Amino acid sequence: MIQDGDRIAVGLSGGKDSWALLYLLSERLTRIPVKYTLFPIHIDLGFDRSASDIIREHAQSMGWTVRVEYTDFGVVAHSDVNRENPCFLCARRRRQRLFEVADELGCTKLALGHNKDDLIETLFINIFYAGELSTMMPRQPFFNGRLTVIRPLAYANEEDLIRFSRQMAWPIVTNPCPSAGHSRRGEVKEILQGLYRDNCKVKGNIFNAMRNIRSEYLLK
Repeated sequence: MIQDGDRIAVGLSGGKDSWALLYLLSERLTRIPVKYTLFPIHIDLGFDRSASDIIREHAQSMGWTVRVEYTDFGVVAHSDVNRENPCFLCARRRRQRLFEVADELGCTKLALGHNKDDLIETLFINIFYAGELSTMMPRQPFFNGRLTVIRPLAYANEEDLIRFSRQMAWPIVTNPCPSAGHSRRGEVKEILQGLYRDNCKVKGNIFNAMRNIRSEYLLK
């Protein structure tokens, strides 16, 4: 996933996952033989510029220099000019800008903070709304291998990251998006949380199922 000499762009949203990702990638440099360089990037979606200031200032206090990209992606996605799903358009443009900035910085890797719960939720979102069996990959090359997206937290449980975030007292930025809490991902998360409460083995079984495909029992 990470090789010696890599230049790695790190998506920093200001949420628990991205703070944990940046911290862990930085901390492990002190105790491993592999060396790499991190370039934190924050995409400001145009809702609340003060959140970007909080992220930049806290990152600087920890010794990280964050590149902040000011955009209107979120505002436009929720305006009358957009006829698509606002979350879909906003996420697509945000990812595109991350790719562009990573390329400008000479990075061959882009690290994102998606965790185990995100992978499971994406599986069900794609089943429910795209009619396909797919999810995010821990390591996924793009542009004929010029850039590889890595998700080092892909095997980490969200509840563990929540506890870790509280212990570290990171300034968790509240998502100012008007769709926050009312998205398809939020709906799927609520369904899954109900299943997890009823049976503690469900999450592990779903995650293992993504690697235990019996194609002979699927429709052709």
